[in-house]
Amino acid sequence: MNIPSLAWAYLRRSALTTCLNVALLALGTGTIVVLILVGTQLQDRLAKDAAGVDLVVGAKGSPLQLILSALYQIDIPTGNIPLAQAQALAADPLVAQAIPLALGDSFRGFRIVGTDPAFVALRQASVAAGRLWQAPMEATVGWQVAQRAGLKVGDRFNGNHGLSAGGAEHEGMPYTVVGILAPTGGVIDRLVLTPIDSVWAVHDAHHHHHDGDDHDEHAHETEAAQPPDREVTSVLLRYRSPIAAARLPRRINAESGMQAAAPAVEMTRLLSLVGVGTDTVRGFGLLLVASSALSIFVALYNATQARRYDLAVMRALGATRTRIACLLLTEALAMGATGTALGLALGHGAVEMAGRLVPQARDMGITGLQFPATEPYLLILAAALSVLAALVPAIHAYRADVSAVLSRG
Repeated sequence: MNIPSLAWAYLRRSALTTCLNVALLALGTGTIVVLILVGTQLQDRLAKDAAGVDLVVGAKGSPLQLILSALYQIDIPTGNIPLAQAQALAADPLVAQAIPLALGDSFRGFRIVGTDPAFVALRQASVAAGRLWQAPMEATVGWQVAQRAGLKVGDRFNGNHGLSAGGAEHEGMPYTVVGILAPTGGVIDRLVLTPIDSVWAVHDAHHHHHDGDDHDEHAHETEAAQPPDREVTSVLLRYRSPIAAARLPRRINAESGMQAAAPAVEMTRLLSLVGVGTDTVRGFGLLLVASSALSIFVALYNATQARRYDLAVMRALGATRTRIACLLLTEALAMGATGTALGLALGHGAVEMAGRLVPQARDMGITGLQFPATEPYLLILAAALSVLAALVPAIHAYRADVSAVLSRG
């Protein structure tokens, strides 16, 4: 008796039930795979983009909003802080490094960030073509910016007011592309980097243009003689010693008009909030897997009852009790393996499609081509549930009285 061939024949004979069981298991497995892939990549991406930054300092407001806007460039800043205070932070003995950021403009939806070249080193990026910016109105663009906007070294472009596409264009103040960064898989890939002086110059020109009708010549001369107080959006800090972690944030929050937010603390809060919804969806996926196991059990149990005479004939022709039990186990494992394989393909395919078609997922670098180390456990889980579902029908078939079944016909 060829057990695999016979098991396939029985599964094919009840094709509708078999397909239903496989589909339930595939949906449950696919849901769990999507959560594993997205969750793993999201945590890796958040950790990568926060690497090397111990503290973010900015205007008062939501600490999480400050972290999202300064580190991940996915939220609106809480405001600006005086440049003098940022410089004072950089000179603090507890601070090993301070990198200022100035936001406010964008180019085709990509943020223009005024900062120091140290920001490139912080993100562990390198120049693929050209060089880093050195003078005002020079820009070094991230890999995604260059690819999607079709930029190359020597091109010029105007920024737009605001951090999203559609803002008013800053005419007469073009940036010159002097370099393109190599891809890193991090947030720097979708940024336009320039000196902070560029951001100030563009906004000075913008304000003069819009306020020109309300100021006389004497007023403009006065403004030229007294340059405006400069501001930056935030500062990324790295501690000089562990004691700074206990003293610096408390001092900034209590004694200044700024706020300090620790990326590790805020990301833990964010992931805990997201985790509530993730756990709910994961529970739904596990429920589908459990429902599939129950459905396989019912299908095999009913099949055992319907095939009592066939199984008794096999026993009379020489098939052992063990081979009969193995037949049912093979049917269960075949459905479990097929459903799990389809679920893995479905999950990876859905994540890959989202990574290509959904802008937010594309910006985060989400892909279905990664294979987390936890995925093999899904195969083990599916195999265990399949064996468990087939256990009672197999035992029932193993203990069947052949003579009694054949006598009843």
